[in-house]
Amino acid sequence: MSFGARVLKTGIAVTLALYLSMFLNPQSPVPAAIAAIFAMQPSIYRSWKYFLDQLQTTTLGAIVALLGGMVLSNEPIAVGLIIVLVIMICLKLNMGETVGLTLVTVVSIMEASGDWHFALNRFLLTLVGIVSAFLINITVFPPKPKVQFVKQIQNVFNSMSLLLRTSISDEIKEVVFRDEKGSLGGSIKSLSDKYNLFEEEQKKMKRSKFSETRQMVVYKQMLLSLQKGYDVLDSVERHYFQAQRTPEMDQFFDTHLELVIKFHEHALLKFEDKLKPNGEEAAQFILDNDRFMEQAISQFDMDQEGMLRLSIVAAAIYDYGYQLERLNRLAEHVHSSTEENESQDKILNWLKWP
Repeated sequence: MSFGARVLKTGIAVTLALYLSMFLNPQSPVPAAIAAIFAMQPSIYRSWKYFLDQLQTTTLGAIVALLGGMVLSNEPIAVGLIIVLVIMICLKLNMGETVGLTLVTVVSIMEASGDWHFALNRFLLTLVGIVSAFLINITVFPPKPKVQFVKQIQNVFNSMSLLLRTSISDEIKEVVFRDEKGSLGGSIKSLSDKYNLFEEEQKKMKRSKFSETRQMVVYKQMLLSLQKGYDVLDSVERHYFQAQRTPEMDQFFDTHLELVIKFHEHALLKFEDKLKPNGEEAAQFILDNDRFMEQAISQFDMDQEGMLRLSIVAAAIYDYGYQLERLNRLAEHVHSSTEENESQDKILNWLKWP
């Protein structure tokens, strides 16, 4: 985990929870701090969902722990049995994500062997921690996974394009290539997590506008395109240099890969509305990508050792190009549709003008 807003907000939430809990129980504010740590979530929707789910499971766990402490006392075997029971209930209610903090509450309440005053105090301290984390999360640097996703896309592409441009030509050191490739894989995983967060938030918390839904399709295709580019790097590392090749083959692969990377760059710029729509470029790219695969197959003699490996690399590059063609069409369609909607809105406003 790297230092960021969520790390800072966790510290602030713990501090707030400790101060607030001192008004309830100056001697034992620790449960509130523990609850604040558990309750800090990466999106506003998950914070709200966690708050509601944790409220239910904590209440249920406190009641079960109180009854268990009264009937079974606080013997270790009794605590273990109650823990198993609470876990089973949480899983049955599909609230497994909140079980950790609930179990902390159960153990702390059973410590008092059925003392309801103590149980109520621990329950309130847990709620103080959850509420503190929720309030801090939505007021201090509120999470914006969509904005973070868009900003990170270009950085990830820049890292990937450098590796792709130097992979076939074998200009980059092997150690550097593997380190950078590993870092790139982590960045793409981070992008995927951010996409899942804002997709979930958009679906669950509000009714999406049609324009936002179109953008979601483009964002998903952006992520898929980066994943396909990473697959090319993986194929090159696993298969390309293990095959017998000629300088002409190296030039053939390197030239087309440079063309694909340039097209990817243009598609991203079109989404940012920095380039004009260019149907001729897209049509030519489709022809070049198809021609690349046809020529690659015709040049490969499957009887020769290693030619199957080159066909795997060629297929990965072709698939990468195919996904980029889809990304390009989506990027152009988003802006053309937006301009049409704005024109229609202006006409409607003009017609409504008294």
